[in-house]
Amino acid sequence: MKKYFFIMFVLFASEGFSQDMNKFFAKADAFFKTNVSNGKVAYSKINDNQENLNSLLKLAESVSVSKDYANVYHAFWINAYNLSVIKGIIDNYPTKSPLENIGFINKTKYRLGGMSITLNDIEHKLLRAQFKDARFHFVLVCGAIGCPPLINEAYLPNTLEAQLETQTKIALNENFIKVNTKKNVLKGQKF
Repeated sequence: MKKYFFIMFVLFASEGFSQDMNKFFAKADAFFKTNVSNGKVAYSKINDNQENLNSLLKLAESVSVSKDYANVYHAFWINAYNLSVIKGIIDNYPTKSPLENIGFINKTKYRLGGMSITLNDIEHKLLRAQFKDARFHFVLVCGAIGCPPLINEAYLPNTLEAQLETQTKIALNENFIKVNTKKNVLKGQKF
């Protein structure tokens, strides 16, 4: 049994994992499973007891992740983004829409991955600009009604590809996207 755990530790370490990263993914997974159901977040419940969210974001402050391990990097930043959105909503709770809070996406900064960063920077500088993957649009959830639904599990490096594909298919097949060919734009629709 000891040999098995040693091998698992070596495998995780060689895949760009740190002990803090393993802890982050495990706690994020537990948080989402406890607080998200059918794409809806239990904001009232989280607001009443913010300890788990705050400790999870505190852990995310010190996590170090390299772009060299793309799946680990993507999974960390997707989860960090979605958790930060929840934190931003709780900090302004109750709110009709997070997007009504001035600077919610592009001015409010969060301490994540050793940086002070906005949600906009995570999406456009750390993910889209670096990896050119349009599927990020379907997993970075802004918390507004017109955004894609949040899943009730963490994005994990070993399941990331399947999660990205699933969320993209859901968004496209459930008429989330509206195409305006005259204006040459794509827009999210309300559910």
